Amino acid sequence: MKVYMKPVKMLSYTQENGIQIPLRFQLKTRDDELITVKIDRITEKNQEKLAGNKMYIYKCQSIINGVERIYELKLEASTMKWYLYKM
Repeated sequence: MKVYMKPVKMLSYTQENGIQIPLRFQLKTRDDELITVKIDRITEKNQEKLAGNKMYIYKCQSIINGVERIYELKLEASTMKWYLYKM
């Protein structure tokens, strides 16, 4: 997997206990066009501290351009920003 750490526009919902669940996100390509990716499955959810900031890591799976891809999304808890971490 290649590390990207690119900010993405995310559509997610919050459960009653405060846990964020990502649904789909938009990603800019090299040609500056937006691609919408629907998250088919969340296989793993972890938590880490990066430079004192709490980060939630979601390992996900989707079909992108006809190919099943595994990737990781990160949610920075203090700013609520989403990132495409690895793909």
